[in-house]
Amino acid sequence: MGVQGLTGFLEERGAFFSDLRLRDTKLVVDGSNLYHWLCFGSAVDFRRGGDYGLFAAAVRDFFGSLRACRIAPFVVLDGGRDADDRKLRTLRERAAGRLRAAHGLSRGGGGCLVPVLTRDAFVQALGRLGVPFVQCFAEADREVAGLANRWGCPVLSLDSDFYVFDLKAGYCPLSHFQWQSVRAGDGERGCYVPARCFSAERLCRHFSHLNKRLLPLFAVLSGNDHIDPAALDAFFSRARLASGKGGKSARLQGLLRWLAQFAEPAEAVDGVLKYLEKHRREEIRTLLCTAMEDYVPSDENLEDFFKNGKYECEAARKADLPQWVLDALAKGKLAPFTSNVLTLRSTFLPVQVEDMEKPSAHRAALPIRQVIYGLLLNVSQNTEAASPSKQTNKLPVVCEFDRLQKTLKKTFVQAASLPTEFCDDHFALDKIMEVPMSRRQMLLLETLGVKMSFLEPVPSHLQLPVAVTCYWIRCSEPEVKLHQLKALLLMIVSGELERITNDPDAAVLCAEDDSIAWKEFLKWNENKLQNDGFDLDAAHSFCQWQCCLQMGLYLDQLLGTPLSEPDLSRLYSGTLVHRLYQELKSTPAVENLFSLSPKMTQLYQVLLNTVESTVSPEFFQNMTKTKSKSCKKKKTSNKEKKCAISESQHLCTVNRFALLGVDD
Repeated sequence: MGVQGLTGFLEERGAFFSDLRLRDTKLVVDGSNLYHWLCFGSAVDFRRGGDYGLFAAAVRDFFGSLRACRIAPFVVLDGGRDADDRKLRTLRERAAGRLRAAHGLSRGGGGCLVPVLTRDAFVQALGRLGVPFVQCFAEADREVAGLANRWGCPVLSLDSDFYVFDLKAGYCPLSHFQWQSVRAGDGERGCYVPARCFSAERLCRHFSHLNKRLLPLFAVLSGNDHIDPAALDAFFSRARLASGKGGKSARLQGLLRWLAQFAEPAEAVDGVLKYLEKHRREEIRTLLCTAMEDYVPSDENLEDFFKNGKYECEAARKADLPQWVLDALAKGKLAPFTSNVLTLRSTFLPVQVEDMEKPSAHRAALPIRQVIYGLLLNVSQNTEAASPSKQTNKLPVVCEFDRLQKTLKKTFVQAASLPTEFCDDHFALDKIMEVPMSRRQMLLLETLGVKMSFLEPVPSHLQLPVAVTCYWIRCSEPEVKLHQLKALLLMIVSGELERITNDPDAAVLCAEDDSIAWKEFLKWNENKLQNDGFDLDAAHSFCQWQCCLQMGLYLDQLLGTPLSEPDLSRLYSGTLVHRLYQELKSTPAVENLFSLSPKMTQLYQVLLNTVESTVSPEFFQNMTKTKSKSCKKKKTSNKEKKCAISESQHLCTVNRFALLGVDD
């Protein structure tokens, strides 16, 4: 995101900013930047897969500060990748950078990495808090700028691209937005958030009254996400904008001074092209002009969405997707993962802190993704029946970017063929919501390998994570250890206890023994574990669970939530689950952590019994025995059996769809 080096260059020159007391105003918020910013500042345990409760609390506190100052936020989120995929090179570079960061964290280094479910937890938090938000079809920068100009209010972000947009009320960087230091106002004006606001007019005045319309060309020449800087090497080597001693800052300053000699963008583009070889000039002109358009505020009327819930844009119209899909995307009820698969047949799988020597944790959720691909790309069993010999050619393929050890690779994955009642002409993607809910639920549960009769004792809002846990137990590689399962279930129970103890809207009234159990849990949690080492094997296993949960959640959303969507903020805490796992190994009595609450004790037993009922009685016993060489051979031969999803168990025979190939 943004223009390389621009933020540092401008902040060195404070004259381009003015102090602002923000209150009594609308505020257009770049949601994608905000959730990264809050995640990195909320003491989340990046190494152990995230603490979504802490993150959700930071989101709640942030919007609480805005409310106190009568600031009305409107959050605009990025959607999927653009149809032309111009940022693919940049996205691959960033994914590779995250992979390096994850490897460093796994070996004890520092750094930050957004946990897998952070974006989903953010969307849920916005819904709970009643904060109005929209998810754009593609990148949201132009829509953010257009809406802010329509309302005459500032933009809040941390994307240096907003230094380039012509914004009527300016741009407030998150790094100068002191929401944790709300101050009392003068007289009756009320409290305010201290902030700093950037003014493009001040910047242009400083550089010989540079025409503001030249700033997009400045951004493109400086190196942004949409153009390869190597294409302009000849210009910079011949134009001699600044001496080499000043580095990036001197280069930016020299470029601004050079641009100030031109009256209009077209004239300046011609000035650039004269330094390039003749045979490349028209190609580069097209690249420059296309990239400059990315800094023109959109004329799409997002205000209509915030008034009546309808969002239309040219990119969505061109994609020719069913209306219910477009509506669900705009309301955040489907993730950008969905639109990327539909429009590009491509997706980047999130990077995690896991064991880089083992296969990617996303491998465990591959069968679920294949079912999602089958639904999105409308693959029925009839597709195969029409020409069995051409099955490989008939089944659609999705390109997944994931890691192979410590390297980012692309892998081609075939969609699963689905039963005809879901994918024949009558129930195509545009008609999926007309399929009876019972059938949609059946497809979800059989993909996860669970019968509804097993889930009936489980509270409805926990049925999806429990079904995912059953799937995880069978499809993880290496096998899940019993202590890991128990730690995970105890963590889920702690979230339930917190919900009924602290949530005034909880449907279940909090009994006195629940309050006592919660206080005892907090005391236990305050005592630091003496051996706070990092167990990479456990981290890898819990990463697989999060991968399975995310894809289970996306499949559930795509089917219109036949199972209730769980509250992610109370479902996973990496710090807690790792600690529970460590203590269970040395102190089995920790399993009785919630014994003071009969309700929580019963819930834990129900969850444990439900998961164990989906595997053979010997499943965990075999795992605890000392493995002889013969056992190891048997385990190797049984790997495919354990991870396959058979026709007798499931509607979807996903085990038949191998990866087609791996490429750089």
